Amino acid sequence: MNQVNYQRQLEQLLEGLNTAPTLFLHSCCAPCSSYVLEYLCRYFHITVFYYNPNISETEEYKKRVEEQKRLICAFNARKKGYPIAILEGDYEPEAFFEMSRGLEHCKEGSERCFRCYELRLRKTAQRAKEQGFEYFCTTLSVSPLKNAVRLNEIGQALSAEYEIPWLVSDFKKKNGYKRSVELSAEYELYRQNYCGCVFSKREREEQAK
Repeated sequence: MNQVNYQRQLEQLLEGLNTAPTLFLHSCCAPCSSYVLEYLCRYFHITVFYYNPNISETEEYKKRVEEQKRLICAFNARKKGYPIAILEGDYEPEAFFEMSRGLEHCKEGSERCFRCYELRLRKTAQRAKEQGFEYFCTTLSVSPLKNAVRLNEIGQALSAEYEIPWLVSDFKKKNGYKRSVELSAEYELYRQNYCGCVFSKREREEQAK
């Protein structure tokens, strides 16, 4: 069976736009969002939704959300697309630990991560529906460590459940990840070496040893 080309589907949608719809875009961090914002701000009125209960340490969470806000301010000052807004969700790590109970020893990129995708995307879909956005999406697929097929499957299922269009995507395509690294250097962004949860941090530390 041929793999779905999500990037091509996205390009076809963008080519067909006559106006700039509103997009509620979940972001995991400033570095991953950098390329996605640069790419999509020409087509959408974007509100970044920063909701990441998987970030287990409060100081780490604060550092990442401030970097996200700083990047958006810098992008808006460039005026190379539609202005970008940001909405910070509740910081509720207890939701992540409840979700991951029994999955503490899963490897990164397996079932615990898929459930974490669903946790964050469900909240994104709920808020997007409540506030009348025309599309919702996430920046997560820009990372080579994130499963774009599962992300899109979850997004499409939530789209049907909440009756709001999901923006199909695989942002790592067309050198998206490479561009995010370049933009991170250009804006001197804090670029963490683990996803955010205590389990991914532990795995990185073990790999470093």
